[in-house]
Amino acid sequence: MCGIAGTYRWPDGKVVTDRLTDVLAHRGPDGAGRYSHSLGDGEVHLGHRRLAIIDLSGTGAQPMVSDGLALTYNGELYNAPELRTELASAGVRFRGTSDTEVLLEAWRRWGTDCLPRLRGMFAFAVFDERTGELVLARDQLGIKPLFLLRRGRGLMFASELKALAAVTDGSLEVDHAALVASLLYYWVPDSRCAFREAEKLPPGSWLRCRADGRVERGTYWNLRDIAHEGRELARAGEQPDLGAVVEESTRRHMLSDVPVATFLSGGLDSSYLTALAARHQPGISAYTIGFRAEDTKFEAMPDDLRYARQVAERYGVDLHEIEIAPQVTDLLPRMTHHLDEPIGDPAAINTYLICSAAREAGVKVMLSGMGADELFAGYRKHLANVLALRYQRVPRPLRRGLSRTVDRLPVATSRRGYRSVRFAKRFLSFADLPEETAFRRSYTMYDRGELLALIDPDLAGTVDDVLTEHADTYQDNDLDDFVNRMCLTDARMFLPGLNLAYTDRSSMAASTEVRVPYVDVEVVKAAFAVPGDRKIAGRQGKVVLKEAATSILPREIAYRPKGLFSAPLRAWMSRDLAPLVREVVNDGVLVNSGFLRRDALARLVAEDASGQRDFSKHLWHVLTLEYWYRGATSGSGRSQSV
Repeated sequence: MCGIAGTYRWPDGKVVTDRLTDVLAHRGPDGAGRYSHSLGDGEVHLGHRRLAIIDLSGTGAQPMVSDGLALTYNGELYNAPELRTELASAGVRFRGTSDTEVLLEAWRRWGTDCLPRLRGMFAFAVFDERTGELVLARDQLGIKPLFLLRRGRGLMFASELKALAAVTDGSLEVDHAALVASLLYYWVPDSRCAFREAEKLPPGSWLRCRADGRVERGTYWNLRDIAHEGRELARAGEQPDLGAVVEESTRRHMLSDVPVATFLSGGLDSSYLTALAARHQPGISAYTIGFRAEDTKFEAMPDDLRYARQVAERYGVDLHEIEIAPQVTDLLPRMTHHLDEPIGDPAAINTYLICSAAREAGVKVMLSGMGADELFAGYRKHLANVLALRYQRVPRPLRRGLSRTVDRLPVATSRRGYRSVRFAKRFLSFADLPEETAFRRSYTMYDRGELLALIDPDLAGTVDDVLTEHADTYQDNDLDDFVNRMCLTDARMFLPGLNLAYTDRSSMAASTEVRVPYVDVEVVKAAFAVPGDRKIAGRQGKVVLKEAATSILPREIAYRPKGLFSAPLRAWMSRDLAPLVREVVNDGVLVNSGFLRRDALARLVAEDASGQRDFSKHLWHVLTLEYWYRGATSGSGRSQSV
């Protein structure tokens, strides 16, 4: 896990690449490297910051150059041992034991055909001195990021967007369509980028810059195709041994020359991984979090620590408990800087603080349960949408009466919040809607009218474009299974756009590598070979994963109510962050620029403060958006008006 950067036929490419690489220093504190080569009327430069995980010696240093190929690579290949054996049998001689060298030689032998054979997380750039071609590639599921910017025949790339912004000296313009999408989702989808000129290389794809100036793109792996293949397997009755697939993935993800630890929330996903990991590494360390007692009481949060302790004791895990009582006002601007784009999920703070604590203890690698909810229908929204189909069969007068009753109930008093009321109001906000609209509304922040009321009226067309993009993604499949349609959309949008994005940025800000065994090509294939009625049955989500987990976990853990890897937002908003909210409403850059409408924002604050509606998540995201926008537009010499 590292930071990569480079330029191809870019003016002052060496200086620019040096600056790009320096901005990424936190991603790789163990070493730095540069590579340069002439290219007709220009040059190519590659930069690298190393976080040494496998082959800690100098033979693993990057950029790695061998026989006319130069590679800068960020990631881990969990099938590197098998690829190494295959290449060695074909006559390849290896100098060291790094997966970087395996990737370099695989590229030499197979070119882009090696990409679907790679099992891991990766983003890399490889330059061929003989042809003058530079190829960028990104892993199948978008675990590792890769941002790029093209001007004329020139190109620059980096692991983080902030690096591109830093070296262009404020010349990048904010894409307000991306900000609208961010308001809707509370993250920027992978199909968009917060700056107009920049873009994200899509998951499962590559881009080639040729010496004659041509640029080619290709896709080597597509989730839609995997879901289709899974459907055919399910129809043929070929059910995977999910427990065996998850255990094999977990074992592979522990490949490391440094200690590996786990996240352990006490929920199903992290408990299952931790128990499996403890089989292969007895006494493994795990990290869990708790919050201030007054915050958890106000938020009515479940006692996850009790379950985490139970798992740790049962499997001989060395558990480290971290109480999070953060200086939120200090962390907020720091996190918006590290996250690159406006991401309104407070779980990013949890990840950063856990990884920081682990790094201080000498841990560089952690396993996370990320991805299981998306692939196996574990979120409340999945069950809620299935229940909504049943709710729509209830006579309309009864539905109207229930809606009026719930609407009058408060979500909080001055002393505590009421989670059940919040859930009921959320459910009724989408339960009567058509399938795609209901699914989108079950996890987005606003409906169309609410979003239009909040932003500059001139952006109405942009709102419709963003909503159409979601509908197109949701409908881009031939699945006849409602649950798997939701899972596929989540795996294409929610997972790379939000969860994998904040996990990468937050962990790398603490110079720590997070691995995600559920977000593995073989686990994904197995997940889409499971029909939806084996994922959600009755009022239980993730049923097939729970059944697999009971081979090692007690039922009390496997079937416990779902917790949240989140934060006590309502408590923070009513106490720590209240002054910042007032400042943003009264004199924020987004309000003064006209992007957000002060009156609509003030109504959100008033309704939240009254306890009638829960807008804590909305207001948290407005704060993250405000701080991101300040950083993105300060010192640029441009007008901040929309």
